[in-house]
Amino acid sequence: MDPDHGPEPGPAPRDGRPGGLGRGTLLLMSLAAGLSVAGNYFAQPLLDVIGRDLGLSGATAALVVTVAQVGYGLGLLLLVPLGDLLERRRLAVTLCAATAASLTLTASAPNTALLLTGTALTGLASVAAQVVVPFAATLAAPAERGRTMGTVVTGLLLGILLARTAAGLLAEFGGWRTVYWVNAALMLLMAVLLRLKLPALHTTAGLRYPALLRSTLALFGQEPVLRRRAALGALTFAGFSTLWTALTFLLSGPAYGWRESTIGLLGLVGAAGSLAASVGGRLADRGLAHHVTGTAALLLLGSWGLLALGGVGGTGALAALLAGVVTLDLAAHALHISNQNLVYGVRPEARNRLNSAYMTSYFAGGAAGSALTSAVWGAAGWTGVCALGAGLAAAVVAVWTYDRLRPVPPQRPAVPAPRGSYSVPASAASTASR
Repeated sequence: MDPDHGPEPGPAPRDGRPGGLGRGTLLLMSLAAGLSVAGNYFAQPLLDVIGRDLGLSGATAALVVTVAQVGYGLGLLLLVPLGDLLERRRLAVTLCAATAASLTLTASAPNTALLLTGTALTGLASVAAQVVVPFAATLAAPAERGRTMGTVVTGLLLGILLARTAAGLLAEFGGWRTVYWVNAALMLLMAVLLRLKLPALHTTAGLRYPALLRSTLALFGQEPVLRRRAALGALTFAGFSTLWTALTFLLSGPAYGWRESTIGLLGLVGAAGSLAASVGGRLADRGLAHHVTGTAALLLLGSWGLLALGGVGGTGALAALLAGVVTLDLAAHALHISNQNLVYGVRPEARNRLNSAYMTSYFAGGAAGSALTSAVWGAAGWTGVCALGAGLAAAVVAVWTYDRLRPVPPQRPAVPAPRGSYSVPASAASTASR
């Protein structure tokens, strides 16, 4: 029995053989996840040009980013749990199509009201990515779940990190609206391809929507694995947001004096860290999810030492800064995929609710990290930011240490999945003991 995530039967295809995903389908799901979330990040490097085009003040233009975050947070709470209630292919396709429609509204917005409406709806529907990830985990053969999730999450992370770079390039050639038109067309294509390539996957949660939402919150009280991994995720993403919120201030300030276009290219450096999701997933398949977590937690702490050295400017400091960025990104993404791997092993029939609970905590941690960073930067600059990041990383190490030292609870027996069906019955049980 795997001590990290216990026995778990995968969904059996119609011929009764163990489940699995073809490479083409897996890459399609990864691409769909990346394109879904990218729409929430296009505006960040374009706020100035959007503001000039629509006659917005700086504060009003900044609302575009805030509204996208609020929409995404609501989607995590209200829409992702539907994957345990509705047929999952239809839900994923519907959300991709809704994202395309919302991006179209943003692209054609003649005024502030419609721009913010389109942005909010895009954020809400873009949680298609968080429906696709547990969908892929359910379709995967048990021995390949970590690798499968790592591939899809890598696509999602690349979508986040490369959205800013892509937005700058497309806007330079065709204006800011072109960015949204192109993504809308791609999301419509994703909806069609997912409908053609994915199998129908029915669930039997047996709950009405209000009860489904209540049960999502109840999972925190019922599942200690979820509580600990949600805490690790929130602290990790808080540190990740701390870095990327303050980095622009540092690089555009007197120590480096970079232009916005140059700063945007730093996303390409961060993209290298997204490969850790795939590697972390493969190691989780070998029963090493907790070892990945511990190693990543220590790397996370060490990365802030390198980042602190990068605050003075100059060639040597820049090298330390870039090394710190790559190290932190590698650690954060590896930790995230190990978290998801263990959380998804708790209850196969409730994966979307588990994902909703975990990702809401993860997102809340990121929002808190950004808010704290703004205050700390004003009071203590880059030194204070690095102290904040190191403190968050130390908390990650502490939570992981507690997790490893606690007594091992008895494991619940797993119930074999029925053969010959893609359904995931509510009675199926699996454990994530530690």
